[in-house]
Amino acid sequence: MRPEALNSLFVEIDALEGVGPKLRRPLEKLGLARIKDVAYHLPDRFVERRAVTNLDEAGVGENIVVALTVREHRSPSGRGPFRVLAEDGAGNVCTLTYFGRASYTAKKQLPVGESRWVAGRLDQYGQMLQIVHPEHVSDSASAPLGQLREAVYPLSEGLTQGRVAGLAAQALKALPELPEWIEPGLLAREDWPDWRTALREAHKGPNAPARDRLAYDELLANALALMLVRQSNRAQRGTPLAGDGALRGKLRLPFALTGAQKRSIAEIEGDMAQPAPMLRLLQGDVGSGKTVVALSAMLIAVEAGAQAALLAPTEILARQHYETLRKMLEGTGVEIALLTGRDKGKAREAILMGLVDGSIQIVVGTHAIFQDTVEYRNLALVVIDEQHRFGVGQRLMLARKGRRTPHTLAMTATPIPRTLTLAQYGEMDVSRLDELPPGRQAIDTRVVSVERLDDVAGALARHFETGQQAYWVCPMVRESETDDIAAAEARYAALKERFGDEVVLVHGQLRPEAKDAAMERFAAGEARLLVATTVIEVGVDVPNATLMVIEQAERFGLAQLHQLRGRVGRGSEKSTCLLLRGASLSETARQRLALMRETQDGFRLAEEDLELRGGGELLGTRQSGDTPFRIASLEQIQKLLPMAHDDARLLMERDGGLSGARGEAARLLLYLFERDWGVQLLRGG
Repeated sequence: MRPEALNSLFVEIDALEGVGPKLRRPLEKLGLARIKDVAYHLPDRFVERRAVTNLDEAGVGENIVVALTVREHRSPSGRGPFRVLAEDGAGNVCTLTYFGRASYTAKKQLPVGESRWVAGRLDQYGQMLQIVHPEHVSDSASAPLGQLREAVYPLSEGLTQGRVAGLAAQALKALPELPEWIEPGLLAREDWPDWRTALREAHKGPNAPARDRLAYDELLANALALMLVRQSNRAQRGTPLAGDGALRGKLRLPFALTGAQKRSIAEIEGDMAQPAPMLRLLQGDVGSGKTVVALSAMLIAVEAGAQAALLAPTEILARQHYETLRKMLEGTGVEIALLTGRDKGKAREAILMGLVDGSIQIVVGTHAIFQDTVEYRNLALVVIDEQHRFGVGQRLMLARKGRRTPHTLAMTATPIPRTLTLAQYGEMDVSRLDELPPGRQAIDTRVVSVERLDDVAGALARHFETGQQAYWVCPMVRESETDDIAAAEARYAALKERFGDEVVLVHGQLRPEAKDAAMERFAAGEARLLVATTVIEVGVDVPNATLMVIEQAERFGLAQLHQLRGRVGRGSEKSTCLLLRGASLSETARQRLALMRETQDGFRLAEEDLELRGGGELLGTRQSGDTPFRIASLEQIQKLLPMAHDDARLLMERDGGLSGARGEAARLLLYLFERDWGVQLLRGG
């Protein structure tokens, strides 16, 4: 149950004055459904204005408030703007310019002969001073002079700045007083305001301590919740699994294990031998050999007389894993099965029976393997591929499938900077595969101007003559009128004209059956070229595909470029990645492309990406639903997350957890940021 002290914050937004069904829709688009959401809907920036007695005191480009007398209305001949000529007390003339429907309001607000206070940005058009679309027009000085500093909020269609500011003011009035959850010494050292003051100050002006305090609250809630998950997991009864190595000894691997693989397998083996269930994340770059490490873990479970399951995010990936593992397991006598939502009738029945009686020792599949109808004889290990697609809540659901809590090994091919690993997987131990297996050749990466498109198409033709396949990745699905982004559909049409049925198209808006069919044709070698949007980042393994073309590469983050490049170079042949760039490059884009040529170390790219962006879309997080934070910026995550982590540990280990005085306040924090699964776990565990 949510603590009573927070009830006023979780009231539906309709409780605010002026919110009816019509306004609800645009507010919901911004994720504003309750009072709390509005209070935390912080301004993007602030407009600072200066009050002047006449226009001589103001500079062009400055935001000002000035009293003007309206002299004339000039309606456009044709499609031009509506202009209002006005003058200040010193006789300087200024044009107030309105486009489109705004002219109706202007006529009403600015009657000829009347004096009005006008707020807006002063610009120059030819010889004439002008203010385009004044932000405020008022017949008294108090309103615009009271807004010399004005918050600018993120909006959606149907909302105005004034409306959102009014709702925020109401929400801030409804804030209750809450006890302090931050460690007193830290609060004093950082000189942060209390929670309620911080929220109010953040809406008033650019206040770094207030903003940092709010970001810290969010990071602390997250760190605490993950720590509770970890604690609860340690208290669960798992099944200690110790294998005798008999099955692992029968594996006929085509290559020797790297040092990083051996180290990771040893860490996993140590975890699985413990009575508490393992909760480990295996981070490995594309092609670093995660599958072999996962297979070793699954064989430890089978050697110990238990079952293992591998969960993949898509059907294509599940099939691919199944085929890879089936080949590796040849000669071991281990029974492996594939179960997806597609399986029906007798085939499905047979798999379900095999899982119940234990004759199937390893199962690979999509979410179908965890449906209520699927029972296991003794499921003791769950391997989750592409970890970021499964939230903590889903991981916990899986944990309930075994007789006891199964060991969990999560894998991700997205190299994540250390700071963010803490943010997203703080409840897990982490193993890193930071060496590439022997025999993997470096991918030749080149940057090519988009003007050489014909040369690239010619290179494709020569590439196909050698019997090899290629990918062509475009940034968007359809061309929007305002954007010059080469759309996958248009590029597919052009390439199909040249190469005919050799080309297939895959993008996120296709029906799943059509997408699977195209992927299967490509994987089987029936199609030579796969044109796609970034949906192929995670997934398909086609060793015969040795050329990757990424169009408008400067529009992608380093993470995506690195993930996409990793789709080639999977066989023994030399592979190439062509980064097609536009004519004008920003400095960041230039550095990104240079880094791609320089290194194939995903972990290094992850850290560099964090440095280069300093914000916005971040490595591996755009695919993973962004960072798990709404308030904390990337910069704040880097600066404050380690502190929040230490504070959470201090609370749990020194200050009596959630039962002491600070613990009670921390419980409110968990509910406030809806990390309450942490508290529920504690209760359930």
